[in-house]
Amino acid sequence: MAIDPAIIGTEFPPTILTIDAGRLRFFAKSIGEKNPVYTDTEAAKAAGYTDLPVPPTFLFSIELEAPDPFAFAAAAGIDMRFVLHGEQTFTYHSTAVAGDVLTARPRITDVYSKKGGALEFLVKETAVTRADGSAVADLKSVIVVRNPGAGK
Repeated sequence: MAIDPAIIGTEFPPTILTIDAGRLRFFAKSIGEKNPVYTDTEAAKAAGYTDLPVPPTFLFSIELEAPDPFAFAAAAGIDMRFVLHGEQTFTYHSTAVAGDVLTARPRITDVYSKKGGALEFLVKETAVTRADGSAVADLKSVIVVRNPGAGK
């Protein structure tokens, strides 16, 4: 079943998350980050941060806090059994730190297919901002949906 391109432009409810220092330490440890700036408040302050900075790729996890983090896939009629993670990019505008209240606003920006429809791609972009509206980052995620019925 092809993803309907009419979904392009669909915006989903924002997710708001207060960045917790303990969560940042746990995330840094889980990705194998050894730089103490991500786990030690004094090291972070000595490096010029006001608190622990958000480790690279952490912002991806904000949307996982939503009541239904895969609502975008359901809205597109995607069967999650056939989904592959295709791409994830981050464009940073400023550094978020522990204590910041961040809002992630996702929207579908593209749908396309390859290999005669055997592979479909859904592009979701998410703007992450602070409570004051200042930009933190823009995230781009591409999921690949294998279409087992294509070519039959």
